[in-house]
Amino acid sequence: MPTYDVVTGPTPWPERFTFSPAVRVNNLLFISGTTATNEKGEIVGAGDMVAQTRYIYEKFGALLASVGASFDNIVQTTEYVTTTEHYRRTAEIRREVFRGRYPAATGVIVAGLLREGALIEISAIAVLRRD
Repeated sequence: MPTYDVVTGPTPWPERFTFSPAVRVNNLLFISGTTATNEKGEIVGAGDMVAQTRYIYEKFGALLASVGASFDNIVQTTEYVTTTEHYRRTAEIRREVFRGRYPAATGVIVAGLLREGALIEISAIAVLRRD
């Protein structure tokens, strides 16, 4: 069984959750499926997939920074969307955060997400520098 470190980013992680925001195993960082949910449990950008995507990547940025990494370290993303309406507009956010160095990506249309009001959920894998 591999040993791993839980990565919570800059804020404490509530013990009531039975998953980790991210897990580091050696030089790999596995970022859990993330929605645009703030610290109060509210959806940021309700009804706006672009705003939700931006907020998710802001959360990723904080997680990555907490382990000395950046978006350049992300090698794969998976996006789960509940609608394709306005999905094309999320590409502008990917262009901003990845600056032309795009990771492998998968997009999946789903009937719904666990977090009510979430239009998109994104997970990622990053390769980090070895310590």
